[in-house]
Amino acid sequence: MCLLSHLSFLQVLLVFAKEDSQSNGFCWACEKANFRCSMARTPESALECFSEKHHDLVIIDHRHSRHFDAEALSICMLTCVLFLRPDREEASVMPLINAGFNRRYVENANMMACYNELLQLEHGEVRAQFKLRAGNAIFTALEQSQEAIEITSEDQVIQYVNPAYESIMGYQKGELIGKEIIEVPKSEKNKPDLLETINSCIRKGKHKDRRKGSLDVRSTTSRGSDGSSQRRHSSMARIHSMTIEAPITKVINIINAAQESSPMPVAEALDRVLEILRTTELYSPQLGTKDEDPHTNDLVGGLMTDGLRRLSGNEYIFSTKQPHHIPSHLITPLSLNDIPPRIAQTMENEDSWDFDVFNLEAATMKRPLTYLGLKIFSRFGVCEFLNCPEATLRSWLQVIEANYHSSNSYHNSSHAADVLHATAYFLCKERVKQSLDPIDEVAALIAATVHDVDHPGRTNSFLCNAGSELAILYNDTAVLESHHAALAFQITTRDDKCNIFKNIERNEYRTLRQAIIDMVLATEMTKHFEHVNKFVNSINKPLAESVKSVLTSPENRILVKRMLIKCADISNPCRPQELCIEWAGRISEEYFAQTDEEKRQGLPVVMPVFDRNTCSIPKSQISFIDYFITDMFDAWDAFADLPNLMQHLDNNFKYWKGLDERKLHSLRPPPE
Repeated sequence: MCLLSHLSFLQVLLVFAKEDSQSNGFCWACEKANFRCSMARTPESALECFSEKHHDLVIIDHRHSRHFDAEALSICMLTCVLFLRPDREEASVMPLINAGFNRRYVENANMMACYNELLQLEHGEVRAQFKLRAGNAIFTALEQSQEAIEITSEDQVIQYVNPAYESIMGYQKGELIGKEIIEVPKSEKNKPDLLETINSCIRKGKHKDRRKGSLDVRSTTSRGSDGSSQRRHSSMARIHSMTIEAPITKVINIINAAQESSPMPVAEALDRVLEILRTTELYSPQLGTKDEDPHTNDLVGGLMTDGLRRLSGNEYIFSTKQPHHIPSHLITPLSLNDIPPRIAQTMENEDSWDFDVFNLEAATMKRPLTYLGLKIFSRFGVCEFLNCPEATLRSWLQVIEANYHSSNSYHNSSHAADVLHATAYFLCKERVKQSLDPIDEVAALIAATVHDVDHPGRTNSFLCNAGSELAILYNDTAVLESHHAALAFQITTRDDKCNIFKNIERNEYRTLRQAIIDMVLATEMTKHFEHVNKFVNSINKPLAESVKSVLTSPENRILVKRMLIKCADISNPCRPQELCIEWAGRISEEYFAQTDEEKRQGLPVVMPVFDRNTCSIPKSQISFIDYFITDMFDAWDAFADLPNLMQHLDNNFKYWKGLDERKLHSLRPPPE
């Protein structure tokens, strides 16, 4: 508790058997000191009042001992004052101290005498009590803290370390207390050369800015965001103060801050630490292939990989990189002459972000994926890359679209076409093109096309609660996403007429397949924040620090592809307002239908807010944007440079906010 120059909040309990000039004197003194005063006439009422308010100061009248035993009563109190008649003498105050009294006061009804006595108590015993309580509270907090904390004197001598420090650093208190930091024993966790470099810095800084008698408290804590009420600001600013911060982000921020004031050897060592922390496989040992026992290599290769040598994560290295041999009949671009003119006209601006997929949906009689897929795959030369005839690609697109459910209001082939369009748009951004290889682009386009194939219009939670066959098959883990990826390859490979992978080399197929699976699984929302935080820490922040090598790292290519398809999958709030409103209505209807079915079947209602009779669509959109969209697209915008999307996002957020403030539950305001 903060101690002011005058403790106006101090509470005083007066225990007087009867009212007289002395009790009135202390009442007046409390009022003058602005203390809160309570009066009790009996021991019972005194104890009841004290147990309720826990007064800081208790004054007991002992002049009339026949009324109650003041010494017995004081045992239950914290700070007490004894009153004695002027003509009584005490041989010793020890019996009074043993009874729990702190002071004795010789009877004096003068108000200023009472006032001065209260001030002396406040600045003496009471303040000491407050400091003692605060000290106990602080050390209780330190003991319970999960962060490593050490307290040192002005001479860098360790005075205290908490249990978390012992656990994290691997030392015992006995090894540390009373030692200077530079005397901390070396352990296997610390490289001797690095520890010596750090200690030399401590020696140099020991006498700089040193205040006499000060304590140095060190902790692994990092500051959070500035709490600004402004909802939107620049993307890079938000990246460094994300709303939902992962523990790894805090760790990286602490290391970055430490680098700023570290000498070159320490800064370089911390760079290596950051490089390790930014990998995608923190818990997978890096197993070399040189100068090791060949039996071990074979055993590891057989048990811990899937037949291909990996660099890291999900990125494969080809054993022998083969160039593409493109047959002469595939050198010319894919012909789109057989697409009906009215359909071709709706796709004229398909390379623009404002492309209207709903116009294409209407023109194609709800078959937009086949036609948009033909045009986009042609623009990116997918057939040439896959060594695949146009007829095979067309058959593949048709069979994939046929496995989307047109009865779904949202998760149908129009949504797949929309995600394919967004994916193609992102692939054309300069920073994305610098990061990805042609095989990554092809994988992204295919993954977008198949990412929701055979979606039943119900969420993973619904399928798990209902005990569906898919949930049982995939052990309640990423059920739909696993099904989409598996079915896509089953459909593709079971018939040569639509097998677009038939003519590519085996290792290249494995690499392409793994990339497609990884991207489809990335659309599963339970790992949303993990993917976003990895992208920010491994790509955004190093790029902001001009670390250009992040664009060519195989691990980071995986993160870029995951982020790309995630943003494409839930980009509705970044679309032009008319499209955003339409998508919001469609996803709401699908959730309404699920809630209806959950109630009919007696299943747990996964999203009670989506009750069609009570749901506020504007509120649901505002929550979705705030919780999932804003941070993700700020990070993606900082990487890919998407000012038009961010402007749409701003406009759409304001639109939903306006409807919510007007208490409108529908999608559009009523006509004026």
